Amino acid sequence: MDTILGPLYIAVSWIIVQFHSFYSLIFDKDSGAAWGLSIVSLVVLIRICLIPLFVKQIKSTRNMQALQPKMKAIQERYKSDKQRQSEEMMKLYKETGTNPLSSCLPILAQSPFFISLYQVLSHIAQNKTVGVIDQSLLESAQKAHIFGAPLAAKFMDSAAKIESLGASVTNVRVVTIIMIVLMSASQFYTQRQLMTKNVDLTVKTPFMQQQKMLMYVFPIMFAVFGINFPVGVLVYWLTTNVWTMGQQMFVIRRNPTPGSKAFAERQERLRAAGKLVEDPAEVAAKQAAEEARQHRQQPKRQTKAKRQTGGAPAGGAQNRTRAGSAARDTDADTAGSGQGAGKKQSLEKKDAQGGKEKGGASGSRTTKSGQRKGQQPKHPSKK
Repeated sequence: MDTILGPLYIAVSWIIVQFHSFYSLIFDKDSGAAWGLSIVSLVVLIRICLIPLFVKQIKSTRNMQALQPKMKAIQERYKSDKQRQSEEMMKLYKETGTNPLSSCLPILAQSPFFISLYQVLSHIAQNKTVGVIDQSLLESAQKAHIFGAPLAAKFMDSAAKIESLGASVTNVRVVTIIMIVLMSASQFYTQRQLMTKNVDLTVKTPFMQQQKMLMYVFPIMFAVFGINFPVGVLVYWLTTNVWTMGQQMFVIRRNPTPGSKAFAERQERLRAAGKLVEDPAEVAAKQAAEEARQHRQQPKRQTKAKRQTGGAPAGGAQNRTRAGSAARDTDADTAGSGQGAGKKQSLEKKDAQGGKEKGGASGSRTTKSGQRKGQQPKHPSKK
């Protein structure tokens, strides 16, 4: 690692030494203010150099948000063919000029500097020269304390090691815990600000769920790994988080994502300042909607009796009750007359059928009597 990142160790240590020489004109050269401000200035310099990458990150993130519906459609269409799905995704990225890795560029670009600073401070804690930091600068850096905690001390260091740096365990752990909490809180606030103000809420995509998950994952990661960082590295990371938060606030206010809450607020500010030129048809539609909203009558409060009768007055309810009763009586009479007529018709049909049956029976009896002509019927009593 030292061989690969050796040039970066030299570059980082040289930048810190230059800033330390400048701040030594104002503060004591062995003070925590001179060395702490040197680390803060290193962060500012690196972040200024990364502004073009940050702009590219914003464009890439917005393009990815806009492409989420199309990406989801491709995933659904080719869910059984992963190779074709990857080909279509790459084709979509190429057509729209989007690079999925662009959103990670600022973090990736900072990583070598972060690792180099970590190694430089570790060398200082181990009383080893590194880069352009010679023995005199090494002794000066070891004497530097921020709120009583040495720059090279860690939360997990032993009491003997911390005492060798001229500090107490209590001071080191209190300072490191406060810095870790501030570092995690600033990371959480930055991510939450992005989710609540600078996301198009009209489009529900998996990207929003990922961002919401990262909003809770990153602060926990910083809290876990922060206990193994030297105080100087915590100063570096807290400074870069504060820079990111301020930069994010500036972007959200000046160039928010279309369709987001911040975009609507910016449109209102421009409209109030007279700097926003809108389509006349759109303005007329908004005015008509506002007038309709103002002239809309709110429903009056009704009593329980009115609610039960559908909101009509008591007299009207009685009249409707009487009219309903009369209508029901009329319907009943009509139904009764209809039923009576139906019964009469059915009785006539039964009589006709009964006549036919009687005629058939008499005919059969006549035939039988003709066959038995001359025979006298037997009386039941003579059996």
